[in-house]
Amino acid sequence: MLKRTPRITAEADEEDVNVTPLLDIVFIMLIFFIVTATFIKEPGVEVQRPEAATGEDQKLVSILVAITEDNQVWINNEQVPLDGVRGAVERLRRDNPRGSAVVQTDAGAHTRMMIEVLRAIRDAGVTETVAVSTRQS
Repeated sequence: MLKRTPRITAEADEEDVNVTPLLDIVFIMLIFFIVTATFIKEPGVEVQRPEAATGEDQKLVSILVAITEDNQVWINNEQVPLDGVRGAVERLRRDNPRGSAVVQTDAGAHTRMMIEVLRAIRDAGVTETVAVSTRQS
């Protein structure tokens, strides 16, 4: 008896799906989103922000500065002396020149310290938007 061997036809080859173009598109989209994303550098401490009756959300925040109850200034997970705030903000400003700055001041911090930090931020070149973070009452 003669056995027939199955023939491999062109139909069997057409059933394979080529996913290479799909992966190329996914990686291009991933690179696009990473490049266009704005990353916020956290100050490194939690503060009890004062309450405010009114306020508005800030967009494109790239610099967060925190002032603790002990009047310590924190930027990018590091404690910074008052005279080093300007330099630290200038370095962060180079990463995102269009971003704004937000100061998170603890309710128990001295107002003088907040004003000095705001002055240092303005001296560093952030003149468009500098805001003080509060919590809604």
